[in-house]
Amino acid sequence: MNPQKLDGKRTFFFQIFVRLEEIDYFCCMNDIIRETFHSVEYDEYYASLDEKTKTKYDYVELIIRTQYVVNKKFVKNLEGTEFYEARVSVGSNEHRTIVFAIDSQSFMECKRVLLLNSFLKKSTKQYKGEIEIARQIMNKYIGGQEDDED
Repeated sequence: MNPQKLDGKRTFFFQIFVRLEEIDYFCCMNDIIRETFHSVEYDEYYASLDEKTKTKYDYVELIIRTQYVVNKKFVKNLEGTEFYEARVSVGSNEHRTIVFAIDSQSFMECKRVLLLNSFLKKSTKQYKGEIEIARQIMNKYIGGQEDDED
């Protein structure tokens, strides 16, 4: 058989394979692998957004719910904390949501996540305060109070 014909057939079958993988990827976006829960603070922030931004938020949440491996473009670990950040970009605005993996230390392994608080990113200095707010929300949800040592 002519090597050029063989390469052409391989290329053709490879292209078909790639298309089938893409179809499988998009079809699987309906399979829920993670449950998402919203804090009151998250819902209040979400309600204040315009429709275009809400659509982007919904898309990122869909990815969180349906993809085992979520690209760092959408979810990233906040180093030195137990939290992750969901990232939503709309034009030049960068929105962030502090996320907690409820049932695992690893986001990829978790089946349930809590969307804690959301904010419009203005600077990296802002994260310390937002992480503290997320911790306060977590304490409220787990029913614990910070231990007062007298």
